[in-house]
Amino acid sequence: MKILIADDDPQLLRALRITLTAQGYEILTAVDGASAISTAIAERPELLILDLGMPNLDGVEVIHAVRGWSQAPILVVSGRAGTADKVDALDAGADDYLTKPFSVEELLARVRALTRRLPQQEETAPPALVVTLGEITVDLAARSVVDATGGGRRQIRLTPTEWQVLELLLRNPGKLVTRQTLLTHIWGSEHVTDTGYLRLYISQLRKKLERDASVPRFLITEPGMGYRLELDAR
Repeated sequence: MKILIADDDPQLLRALRITLTAQGYEILTAVDGASAISTAIAERPELLILDLGMPNLDGVEVIHAVRGWSQAPILVVSGRAGTADKVDALDAGADDYLTKPFSVEELLARVRALTRRLPQQEETAPPALVVTLGEITVDLAARSVVDATGGGRRQIRLTPTEWQVLELLLRNPGKLVTRQTLLTHIWGSEHVTDTGYLRLYISQLRKKLERDASVPRFLITEPGMGYRLELDAR
């Protein structure tokens, strides 16, 4: 089982990696929020252990980003003991909260409790590789977009970056994919605040895939948060 631990304390990271590896878990680590998101996207861990006070996006922002596409259990391990901090983390989508300092036994018990929920949270069916957006059919495996408007078959060319944006949205149908997730996945953690990139490529995709780009049916903006692909638009 793969666990991602994100914390800016190198000594704690090392201790948790040694402890959890000894229990048979495969451990991934990240030292800030942006790298936590990029590692989660690339490695798809089954469980995340997050600190709140990290640089380059704090723990709550990471939770929001991960919850845009994953239901993996999230355990917050933080020195913040205030009720407001706990409420913010749990409301963002965390499953449990452990206050520092903590015992190894309690941490392992929390991990075991969260991993028992995994069978109910894992999706049993893979995401569809062929989807229909009105008159347009997108085949991810074939990297093909075909417009059948008027009974014809016109190929629509997408750039490599447009494909990356579209694929991440298509693999999370109906779900919010945060701006941080898209930016980190496509351009890297150093561009996590460069939202102009996203606006440009979303605009280009709408011109190619929407009947009226000014009134999108499929590529929906969630103001201040990110984007969502609506497959059941009418």
